[in-house]
Amino acid sequence: MSSTDMSTFWDDVYAARPAATDPRPNARLTETLADLPPGDALDLGCGAGGDALWLARGGWHVTAVDISAVAVERLAGLARSHGLGDRVVAERHDLRGTFPRGTFDVVCAHYLHTPFDMDRAAVLRAAAHALRPGGRLLVVDHGSTAPWSWNQDPDVRYPTPQEVAADIGLDPATWTVERADAPRRIATGPGGRTAEVTDHVLLVRRTAT
Repeated sequence: MSSTDMSTFWDDVYAARPAATDPRPNARLTETLADLPPGDALDLGCGAGGDALWLARGGWHVTAVDISAVAVERLAGLARSHGLGDRVVAERHDLRGTFPRGTFDVVCAHYLHTPFDMDRAAVLRAAAHALRPGGRLLVVDHGSTAPWSWNQDPDVRYPTPQEVAADIGLDPATWTVERADAPRRIATGPGGRTAEVTDHVLLVRRTAT
Protein backbone atom coordinates (compact mmCIF):
# COMPACT_ATOMS: atom_id res chain seq x y z
CA MET A 1 0.00 0.00 0.00
CA SER A 2 1.49 3.31 -1.09
CA SER A 3 1.67 6.41 1.09
CA THR A 4 -0.76 8.11 -1.30
CA ASP A 5 -3.35 5.32 -0.95
CA MET A 6 -3.02 5.25 2.83
CA SER A 7 -3.29 9.04 3.01
CA THR A 8 -6.36 9.01 0.77
CA PHE A 9 -8.04 6.40 2.99
CA TRP A 10 -7.57 8.52 6.11
CA ASP A 11 -8.44 11.75 4.30
CA ASP A 12 -11.74 10.13 3.37
CA VAL A 13 -12.33 8.97 6.96
CA TYR A 14 -11.86 12.49 8.35
CA ALA A 15 -13.61 14.29 5.49
CA ALA A 16 -16.70 12.14 6.14
CA ARG A 17 -16.90 13.50 9.70
CA PRO A 18 -18.06 17.02 10.53
CA ALA A 19 -15.11 19.20 11.49
CA ALA A 20 -14.99 19.52 15.27
CA THR A 21 -14.89 23.01 16.74
CA ASP A 22 -13.58 21.96 20.16
CA PRO A 23 -12.67 18.24 20.14
CA ARG A 24 -12.41 16.41 23.44
CA PRO A 25 -9.06 15.09 24.66
CA ASN A 26 -8.66 11.40 25.37
CA ALA A 27 -9.43 10.44 28.95
CA ARG A 28 -6.19 8.49 29.44
CA LEU A 29 -4.16 11.51 28.33
CA THR A 30 -5.73 13.90 30.81
CA GLU A 31 -5.54 11.49 33.75
CA THR A 32 -1.91 10.64 33.05
CA LEU A 33 -0.45 14.06 32.25
CA ALA A 34 -2.60 16.46 34.31
CA ASP A 35 0.01 16.83 37.07
CA LEU A 36 3.13 16.98 34.88
CA PRO A 37 4.88 20.31 34.30
CA PRO A 38 4.45 21.45 30.68
CA GLY A 39 7.24 21.00 28.17
CA ASP A 40 7.50 19.74 24.61
CA ALA A 41 5.02 17.09 23.46
CA LEU A 42 4.66 14.97 20.35
CA ASP A 43 1.19 13.70 19.41
CA LEU A 44 1.38 10.77 16.98
CA GLY A 45 -1.82 10.31 14.98
CA CYS A 46 -3.41 13.54 16.16
CA GLY A 47 -6.77 12.96 14.46
CA ALA A 48 -9.33 15.62 15.32
CA GLY A 49 -6.80 17.33 17.59
CA GLY A 50 -8.40 17.15 21.02
CA ASP A 51 -5.20 15.95 22.70
CA ALA A 52 -3.00 18.56 21.03
CA LEU A 53 -5.34 21.40 21.98
CA TRP A 54 -5.64 20.19 25.58
CA LEU A 55 -1.87 20.02 25.90
CA ALA A 56 -1.43 23.46 24.37
CA ARG A 57 -3.98 24.96 26.75
CA GLY A 58 -1.93 23.48 29.60
CA GLY A 59 1.20 25.29 28.45
CA TRP A 60 2.76 22.54 26.35
CA HIS A 61 4.39 23.16 22.99
CA VAL A 62 2.95 20.46 20.76
CA THR A 63 4.08 18.86 17.53
CA ALA A 64 1.00 17.06 16.22
CA VAL A 65 1.29 14.68 13.27
CA ASP A 66 -1.08 12.63 11.16
CA ILE A 67 -0.96 10.96 7.76
CA SER A 68 -4.19 12.72 6.81
CA ALA A 69 -3.76 16.17 5.29
CA VAL A 70 -7.42 16.82 6.19
CA ALA A 71 -6.73 16.16 9.88
CA VAL A 72 -3.53 18.24 9.87
CA GLU A 73 -5.12 21.22 8.12
CA ARG A 74 -8.16 21.15 10.39
CA LEU A 75 -6.01 21.05 13.51
CA ALA A 76 -3.82 23.92 12.33
CA GLY A 77 -6.93 26.01 11.74
CA LEU A 78 -8.42 25.05 15.09
CA ALA A 79 -5.24 25.95 16.95
CA ARG A 80 -5.25 29.40 15.36
CA SER A 81 -8.94 29.93 16.05
CA HIS A 82 -8.44 29.07 19.73
CA GLY A 83 -5.44 31.37 20.06
CA LEU A 84 -3.03 28.45 20.30
CA GLY A 85 -1.30 28.78 16.97
CA ASP A 86 2.02 29.56 18.65
CA ARG A 87 1.86 26.34 20.70
CA VAL A 88 0.75 23.80 18.09
CA VAL A 89 2.71 22.77 15.00
CA ALA A 90 0.71 20.37 12.81
CA GLU A 91 2.69 18.23 10.37
CA ARG A 92 1.75 15.52 7.90
CA HIS A 93 3.86 12.35 8.24
CA ASP A 94 3.56 8.81 6.99
CA LEU A 95 5.26 7.29 10.01
CA ARG A 96 6.31 4.31 7.95
CA GLY A 97 8.88 6.55 6.26
CA THR A 98 9.31 9.82 8.18
CA PHE A 99 9.37 10.77 11.85
CA PRO A 100 9.17 14.27 13.35
CA ARG A 101 12.45 15.88 14.32
CA GLY A 102 13.34 16.91 17.84
CA THR A 103 13.28 15.55 21.36
CA PHE A 104 10.30 15.63 23.68
CA ASP A 105 9.18 15.43 27.29
CA VAL A 106 6.07 13.48 26.31
CA VAL A 107 5.16 11.43 23.27
CA CYS A 108 1.60 10.17 23.07
CA ALA A 109 0.14 7.66 20.65
CA HIS A 110 -3.59 7.16 21.09
CA TYR A 111 -5.26 4.44 19.04
CA LEU A 112 -2.47 4.39 16.45
CA HIS A 113 -4.14 1.57 14.55
CA THR A 114 -4.43 1.24 10.78
CA PRO A 115 -5.82 -1.37 8.37
CA PHE A 116 -2.59 -1.08 6.37
CA ASP A 117 0.80 -2.64 6.95
CA MET A 118 2.89 -0.59 9.36
CA ASP A 119 5.73 -1.62 11.64
CA ARG A 120 4.10 -0.07 14.69
CA ALA A 121 6.77 -1.37 17.04
CA ALA A 122 9.41 0.49 15.03
CA VAL A 123 7.36 3.70 15.20
CA LEU A 124 6.94 3.39 18.97
CA ARG A 125 10.62 2.53 19.37
CA ALA A 126 11.51 5.72 17.50
CA ALA A 127 9.12 7.59 19.78
CA ALA A 128 10.85 6.21 22.88
CA HIS A 129 14.23 7.24 21.51
CA ALA A 130 12.87 10.76 20.90
CA LEU A 131 12.25 11.20 24.64
CA ARG A 132 14.48 13.33 26.80
CA PRO A 133 15.67 11.75 30.07
CA GLY A 134 12.67 11.72 32.40
CA GLY A 135 10.26 11.91 29.48
CA ARG A 136 7.30 9.58 29.03
CA LEU A 137 5.80 7.63 26.17
CA LEU A 138 2.05 7.09 26.56
CA VAL A 139 0.56 4.43 24.28
CA VAL A 140 -3.19 3.92 24.50
CA ASP A 141 -4.68 1.19 22.32
CA HIS A 142 -8.11 -0.26 21.83
CA GLY A 143 -8.75 -3.26 24.02
CA SER A 144 -12.26 -3.72 22.63
CA THR A 145 -14.25 -2.68 19.58
CA ALA A 146 -16.60 0.27 19.97
CA PRO A 147 -19.86 0.10 17.98
CA TRP A 148 -18.75 3.10 15.90
CA SER A 149 -15.23 1.87 15.13
CA TRP A 150 -14.13 1.70 11.50
CA ASN A 151 -12.83 -1.81 12.26
CA GLN A 152 -15.69 -4.19 13.03
CA ASP A 153 -13.75 -7.39 12.34
CA PRO A 154 -15.11 -9.89 14.89
CA ASP A 155 -11.83 -11.81 14.82
CA VAL A 156 -9.58 -8.85 15.60
CA ARG A 157 -7.25 -9.38 18.55
CA TYR A 158 -5.84 -6.47 20.50
CA PRO A 159 -2.33 -7.02 21.94
CA THR A 160 -1.99 -6.46 25.67
CA PRO A 161 0.12 -3.54 26.96
CA GLN A 162 2.72 -6.08 28.09
CA GLU A 163 2.88 -7.53 24.57
CA VAL A 164 3.23 -4.05 23.09
CA ALA A 165 6.10 -3.31 25.46
CA ALA A 166 7.79 -6.59 24.54
CA ASP A 167 7.42 -5.82 20.82
CA ILE A 168 9.04 -2.40 21.24
CA GLY A 169 11.96 -4.13 22.94
CA LEU A 170 13.34 -1.25 24.99
CA ASP A 171 16.41 -1.71 27.19
CA PRO A 172 15.22 -1.70 30.83
CA ALA A 173 18.44 0.05 31.78
CA THR A 174 17.21 3.11 29.87
CA TRP A 175 13.41 2.84 29.89
CA THR A 176 11.05 1.80 32.70
CA VAL A 177 7.46 0.62 32.28
CA GLU A 178 5.44 2.67 34.77
CA ARG A 179 1.99 1.43 33.81
CA ALA A 180 0.59 -1.48 31.82
CA ASP A 181 -3.10 -2.18 32.40
CA ALA A 182 -6.53 -2.44 30.77
CA PRO A 183 -9.03 -0.05 32.39
CA ARG A 184 -12.62 0.29 31.23
CA ARG A 185 -14.64 3.45 30.68
CA ILE A 186 -17.86 4.72 29.13
CA ALA A 187 -17.00 6.28 25.79
CA THR A 188 -19.07 8.67 23.70
CA GLY A 189 -19.04 8.24 19.97
CA PRO A 190 -20.56 10.05 17.00
CA GLY A 191 -24.04 11.38 17.59
CA GLY A 192 -23.69 11.05 21.36
CA ARG A 193 -23.88 7.24 21.36
CA THR A 194 -22.25 5.66 24.42
CA ALA A 195 -20.70 2.27 25.10
CA GLU A 196 -18.34 0.63 27.58
CA VAL A 197 -14.90 0.14 26.07
CA THR A 198 -11.56 -1.21 27.25
CA ASP A 199 -8.32 0.69 26.82
CA HIS A 200 -4.88 -0.89 26.80
CA VAL A 201 -2.57 1.61 28.50
CA LEU A 202 1.23 1.52 28.39
CA LEU A 203 3.31 4.26 30.03
CA VAL A 204 7.08 4.14 29.63
CA ARG A 205 9.57 6.59 31.20
CA ARG A 206 13.06 7.22 29.90
CA THR A 207 15.34 7.02 32.92
CA ALA A 208 18.72 7.50 31.25
CA THR A 209 20.34 8.92 28.12
